[in-house]
Amino acid sequence: MPSFATRFVTSIVSERPGLQRVVLDSGRRAYVLTEVVGPVAAGDEVVVNTTAVDLDLGTGGYDVVHWNLARRSWSGSHGGHILKLRYTSVQADVGAAEEGADYRPPASLDGLPVVVCGLHSQVAAVAVAFKHARPARRLVYVMTDQAALPLALSDLVAGLRGAGLLDATVTAGHAFGGDHEAVNTPSALEVAVAVARADAVVVAAGPGSAGTGTRHGFGALDAAAVIDAAARAGACPVMALRWSGADPRPRHRGLSQHTVAALDLAARPAVLAVPRGREVPEVPRHRSIVVDVPDVAALLASRSVTVTTMGRSPAEDPLFFEYAGAAGIAAAGALEPSPRDGSVPV
Repeated sequence: MPSFATRFVTSIVSERPGLQRVVLDSGRRAYVLTEVVGPVAAGDEVVVNTTAVDLDLGTGGYDVVHWNLARRSWSGSHGGHILKLRYTSVQADVGAAEEGADYRPPASLDGLPVVVCGLHSQVAAVAVAFKHARPARRLVYVMTDQAALPLALSDLVAGLRGAGLLDATVTAGHAFGGDHEAVNTPSALEVAVAVARADAVVVAAGPGSAGTGTRHGFGALDAAAVIDAAARAGACPVMALRWSGADPRPRHRGLSQHTVAALDLAARPAVLAVPRGREVPEVPRHRSIVVDVPDVAALLASRSVTVTTMGRSPAEDPLFFEYAGAAGIAAAGALEPSPRDGSVPV
């Protein structure tokens, strides 16, 4: 059950569209989803949800501002008819791209490369490798609702957008805050093409992954449904293999059992990209290809993008970033070359 407390905001640490980070008079940190509850100011009395921090869960050590007692009312209406966070006290009328009078979904995704990730951190390696190979092509991130729901919470996406590695974002299901909103993930793939003009798509949950240690009790299993939806729509699904040489947990050392379980569950085949010279996994029904992967760590550093996976940097777990980067290269290779691609070979 949730836990709440009443505190005062002592200072604003940082702000960006959709998000404030603040310090409370208790000394604890909190974040404010300004599209949901409006902004706060130093001195405001606020109600905060303390549940995740009290349980020592993965919110980065932040409480969540539930309401600002300094105001009696607030409206952040977007004018749409689609609610997200439905039937909760913070349901919001975000609207959806599919509601637009001029919206026309594509009849087919027609070979669109769709990279499917099990972890949010893989998006960085996919994006930097893809843009290295196809710098002029548009890469759109579809964020599912299997982890964090507010896109504004992702420092990684903010960094990738600032570095020019993601061209647009679509938030699917109950995830919200993207450049475009979609009712579900299959429709989000269509929105990415019809509205965000994607040449390729990378799909992943937001930050914070849920897992129980059981065969199917984890959020990344949603990758199976994304693979199937992409394939049925005529896209080319590429699974970003979660591979680690540093994870202390046996189920995530080498090829993660989460990736294996998702691939086992998928009814349609996906492309599995493997860095040249690295181990090629044997996964029934799916097609492995070997690709040349650039130095992902150096490319991220050159764009001033900082990313870790389970607290480990690219230097500490290079295989994780190499295998994810391979998926970005595979997606780039699935595109027909055009004069605007530049001279980088794929």
